[in-house]
Amino acid sequence: MESLISKYNVPGPRYTSYPTVPYWENDLFTTQAWIESLKEQDSNALSLYIHLPFCESLCTFCACNKRITKRHEVEDPYLKAVLKEWKMYLEVLNEKPHIKEIHLGGGTPTFFSPENLEYLLKSILDTAIVTDDIEFSFEGHPNNTTEDHLSTLNNLGFTRVSYGIQDYNPKVQIAIHRIQSFENVKKATENARKLGYKSVGHDIIFGLPLQTLDDVINTINHTKKLMPDRIAFYSYAHVPWTKGNGQRGFSEDDLPTPEEKRKQYETGKKMLEEIGYMEIGMDHFALPDDDLSIAYKEGYLHRNFMGYTITNTKTMIGLGVSAISDSWTAFAQNEKKLEDYYARLEENVLPVAKGHLLNEEDLIIRQQVLNLMCNFETSWSKKDEEMINFDQIIEGLKEFKNDGLLEYTDHSVKVHDKGRVFIRNICMAFDLRLKRAKPQTKLFSMTI
Repeated sequence: MESLISKYNVPGPRYTSYPTVPYWENDLFTTQAWIESLKEQDSNALSLYIHLPFCESLCTFCACNKRITKRHEVEDPYLKAVLKEWKMYLEVLNEKPHIKEIHLGGGTPTFFSPENLEYLLKSILDTAIVTDDIEFSFEGHPNNTTEDHLSTLNNLGFTRVSYGIQDYNPKVQIAIHRIQSFENVKKATENARKLGYKSVGHDIIFGLPLQTLDDVINTINHTKKLMPDRIAFYSYAHVPWTKGNGQRGFSEDDLPTPEEKRKQYETGKKMLEEIGYMEIGMDHFALPDDDLSIAYKEGYLHRNFMGYTITNTKTMIGLGVSAISDSWTAFAQNEKKLEDYYARLEENVLPVAKGHLLNEEDLIIRQQVLNLMCNFETSWSKKDEEMINFDQIIEGLKEFKNDGLLEYTDHSVKVHDKGRVFIRNICMAFDLRLKRAKPQTKLFSMTI
């Protein structure tokens, strides 16, 4: 396995979308074309992502779009802007939308007061029809997610929360500027369960600066005491070339070597499985009775810009600065700078900065990548073969087959358990846009 890790540890996409953002054809995209793609979809099945970008302090491991401030007066104008954007979408949709899924991401959603979150969400929900099978979730910081936050959101239909833990070693926490005690995590977890949240998740990261194998073992041993329903066991994505991502405060020498990182992953994965977690897709684990495990076992697991989900909707609208929307046949991303986002809304236009219209090839490859990411297997039809030369893809899979990571036929691929850790690499074999682009500079984090 060590030689395979070395062989396949290359820069590669995480495939939250296909095509991946660097290969969107923005010259063919217009906001009007994005609007028309929305109108073609069934608004009765709508997912909503709301990006809340503010944080009181900078976590140096984070590559998300955020704005650091302790000034909470920024809350009100931001929420008014988001609601104005939502009103614009209401004018675009063919009928009153049915919301099946909401996710609050960031930034730090719990930077906002419970009262302001209630104002935001009630204003949206009052304009829509909420389905019975809703999946409402949010990301919480253990240090500032209060019982009032949890109760307010639960009363609005939220039943799932994920807490960013990362690592429990104080030395690592100082390096990544994410300092929180186990006691705070325990309190936040128990408060959610007391209020009736059906799924509490913990995010853990391996490969962090100054992190050792013993740190990962210690973190999972602490996690075992709380047994969250879901665990995201992520590889740290070191992308310091991304402008303004804040990944500083440590040097390359502070990062674990690829070999050390591999041991952290393999040990962590084994420990999680030994205490009863199922591996779900890429980087995710869940207890057997969690909805995510059931969706995986029954074959309806889905993946979008919000991560793995049990809700499979063709339409996802992203509200807020930098948020990405998806109509299945098109992607659109909002302005990344807060000032630009506000300025576009002041002009009474959707704050879309760029996007991509998927062609027939994109749609076929998108489905293959989604199948692999969710089910570790995929297949294609003769009609698909008439549109795309799958021989090129099969050729790219031969090395994986020779290494015992998967098997394939002329029209299907199945990834072996041994190959799951290389799923990003396997998806790259299907990525025709990546093959044609042959990128010469770093765009992505390392795959392992």
